[in-house]
Amino acid sequence: MTQDVDLFVIGAGSGGVRCARIAAQHGARVAVAERRHWGGTCVNLGCVPKKLMVYAAETGRTLDDAPSYGWDVTKPEHNWSRFMEAKDAEIKRLNGIYVSMLEKAGVTLYTGDARLIDAHTVEIGPSALAPEAPVQRIKAKRIVLATGSVPVKLDIPGADYAITSDEAFHLPERPKRVAVIGSGYIGVEFAGIFAGLGSTVELVYRQPYPLRGFDHDVREHMRELIDLNGITQHASTSPVRIEKHGDVLHLVLDNGTTLEVDAVMMATGRRPSIDALGLENAGVAVENGHVVVNAQSETNVPSIYAIGDIIDQYNLTPTAISEGHLLAERLFAPQGRSWSFDTTPKAVFFAAPIGSVGMSEEEAVRDHDVTVYLSRFTAMKQSLPKRPGKILMKLVVDRQTDVVLGAHMVGPDAPEIIQMLAVIVTAKLTKKQLDQTISLHPSSAEEFVTMRAPTRHVARGETVSGTSAPR
Repeated sequence: MTQDVDLFVIGAGSGGVRCARIAAQHGARVAVAERRHWGGTCVNLGCVPKKLMVYAAETGRTLDDAPSYGWDVTKPEHNWSRFMEAKDAEIKRLNGIYVSMLEKAGVTLYTGDARLIDAHTVEIGPSALAPEAPVQRIKAKRIVLATGSVPVKLDIPGADYAITSDEAFHLPERPKRVAVIGSGYIGVEFAGIFAGLGSTVELVYRQPYPLRGFDHDVREHMRELIDLNGITQHASTSPVRIEKHGDVLHLVLDNGTTLEVDAVMMATGRRPSIDALGLENAGVAVENGHVVVNAQSETNVPSIYAIGDIIDQYNLTPTAISEGHLLAERLFAPQGRSWSFDTTPKAVFFAAPIGSVGMSEEEAVRDHDVTVYLSRFTAMKQSLPKRPGKILMKLVVDRQTDVVLGAHMVGPDAPEIIQMLAVIVTAKLTKKQLDQTISLHPSSAEEFVTMRAPTRHVARGETVSGTSAPR
């Protein structure tokens, strides 16, 4: 059977673009289709615009602190519309870069909705990005599904009145009062963004602590810092319904509380974007809403592969990029390359950001006797403005081998510092090797190589209480 291309990638997000580009660089005939945004969620409705919003809020805090450093500054009101214009211009620039990278690599670009007709045929039709696109079919030797994920809302009365992160990036004006439902990455980050820009924020979540899945000491510390940033928390609470009263929304909670706000944002998870992909036409297996793959990104159909959020494994931009890169090389130019997915670092870009890599204490004690090193201290930069809130640093170490199993930090520059700690965890270096490293002074990072006294020892299988270092 004659093929039009060697590889057709559906979805031009971070993973899909990397896969298409690397395959083309190794001589494959490659095409890619995108229905909505070149660059995908990360560039358009995720990491990049979110980080720009975090910077905007951070700039406001810097202005607050400036007088303590001798600057005679009167803090102005934040100009939301001016910021949004600048943000949108940057995103447009990045869209162009993604298109340019693909074109320079020799990839054929299609704009429109792509779906499977069979195991080797893709049909492209009109989409939001290309409403006039003609319907056309392409034959491909192999097909990669890389369509990412979309936000989900709670199924409660009035849910249509709520926004998700998608809409938050394009609000015409900043709401003065916001209720954020959910305390994962997205909920905590947007609560911090809105609060930092001057909104009154209510954070509603079901768990007793925010950020389920993170180390308990980190979660406990973050609950304190969220309070210190002026955000009202409604822990162990669930929303019941949303009512609209004129221009005001009432969010009714299961404890009887009603929150009057201008906007309700649901940060209640994401699901793989598989609707209308035509998976059934090719017989691609789906389980719990995600495409099923093996360790080589292969689906149950020999010619079809899947990477990124659509497989619902890591759901992070860097892992999707790595999956796409590895798949392209496996198919067209085996290199023997590997990445350590188990030690992928994570970050939460709150006012005091989180950086985390490797095992939490709770995860480590399942199979290891553990020694914990924990430190809390005030950042030097906060000493003059007397800004409250301490840095937290934590190492989780195997007591028998001395290998560093996990490193966690909450505080200024945590993501930048933890990126380097990820090398240590990935390389399975020991606490002794950290101790042998001379510190860089004065810095916050030096605490990771100067923590000498163990905070506690925890035996394998022992229940972790989350007991913390002195505050």
